[in-house]
Amino acid sequence: MAKKRSGQRPSSAPGVKKLPAAAFAGPNRSYPTNTPGRAVAAKGRATQAVKAGRMSPAMAARIDAQANRKLGKGRGGRRGA
Repeated sequence: MAKKRSGQRPSSAPGVKKLPAAAFAGPNRSYPTNTPGRAVAAKGRATQAVKAGRMSPAMAARIDAQANRKLGKGRGGRRGA
């Protein structure tokens, strides 16, 4: 089993190192949001980090906002309702 590291680290998935800085929502290129799947994952991981005390709610809100932009979710409620 791999040893856990403290703090956040950049993703090691193939091709992630070639992404522009704007494709990441977290500090140190830690939450890629270049695809809808990664955007959803970033929101989930940010929520988990807040609950565990590793991230501030303000940083999680920033990550959620960038992920929502990628997912096409507006600022004021549901789309198509």
